[in-house]
Amino acid sequence: MTEYTAPSPTVAVIGAGPAGLYAARQLAAAGLQVALINRDIKIGGLAEYGIFHNKHKMKNGLRKQFRSLMDDERIHYYGNLAIGQQADLTLDDLRAMGFAALLVTVGAQGTKWLGLEGEDLAGVYHAKDLVYHYNQLPPYAGQPYPIGQRVALIGVGNVMIDIANYCTHDLKVAEVTAVARRGPADVKFTKKEMSLVAANLDLAALDAEIERTRPILQAVGQDPEAARDFILSALEKAEPKDSDTVFHLDFLASPNRILGTDGKVTGLEVEETSLEPRPGGGESKSVGLGTYRVIPCDTVVFCIGDRVDATFGLPLDKWQEFAKHPEPRYPDEGFSYEAYDPQTGQGVPGVFVAGWAREASSGLVGSARKDGENGANAVMKFLAAEPPATPATPPLAALEAHLQQLAKPIIRKPDWQRLEEIEAQRAAAGGLEFFKFSSNREMLAAIGLATVTE
Repeated sequence: MTEYTAPSPTVAVIGAGPAGLYAARQLAAAGLQVALINRDIKIGGLAEYGIFHNKHKMKNGLRKQFRSLMDDERIHYYGNLAIGQQADLTLDDLRAMGFAALLVTVGAQGTKWLGLEGEDLAGVYHAKDLVYHYNQLPPYAGQPYPIGQRVALIGVGNVMIDIANYCTHDLKVAEVTAVARRGPADVKFTKKEMSLVAANLDLAALDAEIERTRPILQAVGQDPEAARDFILSALEKAEPKDSDTVFHLDFLASPNRILGTDGKVTGLEVEETSLEPRPGGGESKSVGLGTYRVIPCDTVVFCIGDRVDATFGLPLDKWQEFAKHPEPRYPDEGFSYEAYDPQTGQGVPGVFVAGWAREASSGLVGSARKDGENGANAVMKFLAAEPPATPATPPLAALEAHLQQLAKPIIRKPDWQRLEEIEAQRAAAGGLEFFKFSSNREMLAAIGLATVTE
């Protein structure tokens, strides 16, 4: 690891989820000064606001790790500070302040939609909004998300299971149907995640789906029995059944439009699909058959992933992700972490991406941590090869001067630490596993930076 001595360069890490936190620790351990800039008041990102709300042991373990790494005096925290073209600061603002490099580790700040007719009906949501809601991320915590008794979930990955878990164990709705345009051999959820809702699975309906899709699966070389066995293997360690919710898996069905009456959802129309081999091999492809049916429901939730924020200020590639340099000068473990402008064919000088900002991940904290550390390594290689000039005004001082002009409170490390203490005290007083304020206003008031009436 490259070691730096005073006056050491100062790097800005944007985003304080697992990737940003571990990147900041890696940079600080090498002797760099780090400005850790976070849109939220609290650190943790999706480790705090994305993991299912009742997984207290996991969350508390992560919080303990994060508190430890934040003890490094070379990490300077700035929370409640948004970066973007229409935010508190732009990337160009930070570069003008003299930061030696910028490492962008922001999470999934945008949402994917399919552009279906009826997406604007009441009762249509994106999974991320619901996850943020039940994890009490402001402002989602204070917004209503009415869920009906018959819920259709689009997608069959782990995020779908999170929403099915919420609907089954928290809301105890009557029926949850997960809709997939492919077959049972192509589900993306893990056995462990499926165990959360396996006890509510309609086994007879699953058997019927296996039989219905059998000839199509076999035609492309897939094993229907193996697919069934994988899904049912989750029953071995299934969470106890505590509701009458019936959970269905509906395969070979591609969402076509959302139906509604009086502005409210009444059903999800799907096009029936089949599977065909891809030329040259690989995963089979889904093809529409031109026949349609309706899944009755009063709520539709898109569980199809997220996207980057196009207004953040970094160039996008053809997949609408932040573009990475195809021929990086400072790769780490064979991956490019250097921001790139496809229009000019040039890298974005001194700007790097890591974690979800570099590539949509599995959502595992360990994967984000590793990628953040790799991104930090790429930054250090860049600084070693291209030592920055010493700016006339230290970057942290320039940043502080700008923050004084903002009409909002900025959270420093002592503020965040005080908030942690207050929430821990509230939890202990109430005999709770964990206590969390549901709004920025409440958090700011608790640490004396605002009043609850502001």
